[in-house]
Amino acid sequence: MTAMSSGCSRYVQLSADEFRTRLPEALAIYVKAMRYPEGTAEQRAPMWLTHALREGWRCMAALDADDVLLGLAYGYKGRAGQWWHEQVRHGLTRRSGPEEAERWMSDYFELTEIHVRPESQGKQIGEDLLRRLLDGVPNANVLLSTPEGTSRAWKLYRRTGFLDVLRDYQFTGDPRPFAILGRSLPLEEK
Repeated sequence: MTAMSSGCSRYVQLSADEFRTRLPEALAIYVKAMRYPEGTAEQRAPMWLTHALREGWRCMAALDADDVLLGLAYGYKGRAGQWWHEQVRHGLTRRSGPEEAERWMSDYFELTEIHVRPESQGKQIGEDLLRRLLDGVPNANVLLSTPEGTSRAWKLYRRTGFLDVLRDYQFTGDPRPFAILGRSLPLEEK
């Protein structure tokens, strides 16, 4: 593949071993992109490693010509018993009823993380990662959570057809309001 104007030379699907090898680089992007405080990477590392063991886990990476990680997206099959699943099911059941919770959560892929280096944002890398990650996912739906507020991420999700599932939701242990967004799969071609 030739170099793209985004600075991205190629997209690759990472194995769990490759993900583990690139974990410090990926977490550095996450902390910078999300504007989290120092020390967040060390707290998140064990969770991210555990995610890579889940059923249906897959990860896409965007790399530059020097093999530097520009962005990353990963997710897995959501299921009962997982922390995020239980939090969202509880909130959705309370606000919209058990039927709506079941409709969204009975067969979904959880888009767990998608992050691009701030200096590489706005160059189509996030959308390319999203589309490549979800290509061929066998689940009926995809769900994600994102902090409330206008951002490039919101524009990406709207542009790719994500709808409001649950708004202004507070996860246990985080004071910020989040939106749960979802859509059916597969994504349409662009």
